Amino acid sequence: MKVSDKLKQAEDSKQPYFSFEYFPPKTEQGLANLYDRIERMARLGPVFVAVTWGAGGATAQRTLELCSACQGVFGVETVMHLTCTNMDIAQVDAALEGAKAAGIQNILALRGDPPRDAEYWTACEGGFSHAVDLVRYIREKYGSYFCVGVAGYPEGHIESTDADQDFEYFVAKVEAGADFVVSQLAYDANVFIQWEKKVRARGITVPVVAGVLPVQSYQSFRRLVFLTKVAVPEALRERLEEAKANDQAVKDLGVEHAVAMVRQLQAAGVRGVHLTTLNLENSVQRVLEALGMGEAAMKSTGRALAGQAVTGQAMTSTAERRVWDDFPNGRWGDARSPAFGSADAYGAMLKFDAQGAARVWGRPCTLDDISSLFARYVTGEIASLPWSDEPLRAETERIGAELARVNRLGFWTLASQPALDGVASTDATHGWGPRGGYVYQKAFVECFVAGAKFGSFLSRLQSSASRVTYYAANRQGDFMTNAHAGEGTALTWGVFPGRAVVQPTLIDKISFLAWRAEAFQTWREWAAMFAQASQEACFLRETADECWLVNVVDNDYKQADAIWELFQ
Repeated sequence: MKVSDKLKQAEDSKQPYFSFEYFPPKTEQGLANLYDRIERMARLGPVFVAVTWGAGGATAQRTLELCSACQGVFGVETVMHLTCTNMDIAQVDAALEGAKAAGIQNILALRGDPPRDAEYWTACEGGFSHAVDLVRYIREKYGSYFCVGVAGYPEGHIESTDADQDFEYFVAKVEAGADFVVSQLAYDANVFIQWEKKVRARGITVPVVAGVLPVQSYQSFRRLVFLTKVAVPEALRERLEEAKANDQAVKDLGVEHAVAMVRQLQAAGVRGVHLTTLNLENSVQRVLEALGMGEAAMKSTGRALAGQAVTGQAMTSTAERRVWDDFPNGRWGDARSPAFGSADAYGAMLKFDAQGAARVWGRPCTLDDISSLFARYVTGEIASLPWSDEPLRAETERIGAELARVNRLGFWTLASQPALDGVASTDATHGWGPRGGYVYQKAFVECFVAGAKFGSFLSRLQSSASRVTYYAANRQGDFMTNAHAGEGTALTWGVFPGRAVVQPTLIDKISFLAWRAEAFQTWREWAAMFAQASQEACFLRETADECWLVNVVDNDYKQADAIWELFQ
């Protein structure tokens, strides 16, 4: 069934309705657990679910696999995102034919971001420069078979400098044959309400569904705002700043704000909301429960305690399966989680153009240039690196001097944390989780090591194997570790009143290798900022080919500074 027909039915019923959005997980375990999660969430009664599409078709196979399961196995009408950036006509047709074969009739046509190895987005053969071109092509070749949706931007597209022109581009997409609209997320209901009035005043009558993303963590929220420039009400910003040391309080606030926002939208006559889940379950279901929406939400049994988390053991109840990965799921989350890699990753792409990159990161031609750049970042002289689009967090101040030292020595750090031994969960810098608890963490450092230094560094790691766990890999795929097969290493854990030990941050072979390709691909992205045959581009490509990515965990968290002895 076409989503446009389902949306019309929902609108005619005069009742509120909702949909969900998921992304293809990075690991096989994450995908298996997402299927389990979608099966439960499907019982809530979404009008449809949507699955995102990686830049340049990077997730094409997994996106189609996930869409097929949602449509054919779980029986939920499914919208497949499809981008035309760096996609030629053959790739677009393959995606559309795959959708048809899976019984999927609904496509969200997007321009999309460039793939990670492209400096700029490029038009594909046949003139696919913008989403409107993709809409026209689908209509011309496939007629009315597909129900086509497009994105709307209440605050304007991030790349637009002319709000009026941006709105005209949106109108052109709809007039080209769109059947429905899903809006970009907003945190201010009034922004969407005023934009939707403008849409209707222009004579657009297709359904428009409002995008809503409950805040899941302070860091993911901060990064989202940094990258999208979405407007945030000052009251929400202030409350999040006050709660940022308490992960559960942040989640609670995210639910509270989403509920209030949806109620405001409903009061203005907006019935439909599109909930971005980030592949997590608990916050979205709590929003629906508070709103009295969702069949299972209204009849919820075995409801999870807010903030309860269970990892490393069998999950036997619905409550446990709903919340087991509810705490941070960023760079070092649990690779079994469907949400693994959703936040605090290396980033979708470099956010500078070539001129901006050269201005901030210079024109590196030697290893010393790289060492100097990383050292300037960890000392706060520059605010970003190709691998990190934000300044260092406050917790690194404790190890700032050592970070500067090791980077100058040629250990180019991407991630790190100090050892902690029972810090209060309410600590403004290091605390997380519910009040009344204590948090612990092992010192770890993730870094690139130039090929010439790697051998001696590996020898030191091996001589400290009784205390240290390490993972190392290069771009060619060589991998080595002293970790036991199939076992992970907890980096962070917390003990809270009346709850099981929570381990939100760990590393294992799966999670390390899941990020290896992206870590090395960023070197190639950076090189693409320069002319292909330039000294800078050649040097960066050669460095990527020769260096190793290494993660070192000191398991003795009682010896806070011992890890730095390895970096000589």
